[in-house]
Amino acid sequence: MQRIMKKPYAQPTRCPICSGKLIVTQVACEECGVTIQGHFTPNRFSQLDEEQLRFLEVFLRNRGMLAGVERELGISYPTARNKLDALLLALGLTPATAQDLNGHLAEQRRRILDLLEQGEITAEEAARKLRTLR
Repeated sequence: MQRIMKKPYAQPTRCPICSGKLIVTQVACEECGVTIQGHFTPNRFSQLDEEQLRFLEVFLRNRGMLAGVERELGISYPTARNKLDALLLALGLTPATAQDLNGHLAEQRRRILDLLEQGEITAEEAARKLRTLR
C-alpha cells in the first residue's frame, strides 16, 4: 500500500520540463488509501499560484473591500486593484469596466423613463427606482 504524506505539497500546475499544463490523473483517500486513476478536470482555483491564493483569501476576509486588502497586505490601492484584475484573468473571468457598469446603468435608466413616459409607473415610482440605481 502506498503511504500518504502527512504534510502534502501544493499541487504543481506546470511541467518542470516544458512548462506545459499538468493534469491530475490519480487521487487517493487520506483515510483508507484507496486510489482512483483517470483524467480529472481541476477546478479553476487549483490553478492559482500561492500569491494569488493569498490575495484571494485576504480579499474574501475583507468582504471584497480593497481598502481592507490594502491595509492587510500593506499595498497601495492601484496595486490591490491590479492584483485583483490579474486574479480575475487567472480565473478566466473578465473584469467589469466602468464603461460596462455605466452602460448597464444607462440602459436601466432608459427603461425606467420609458415606463414613466408610457404611463406604466408614476413619477414617484420612477424617482424611487432611479435613486436605487446609484
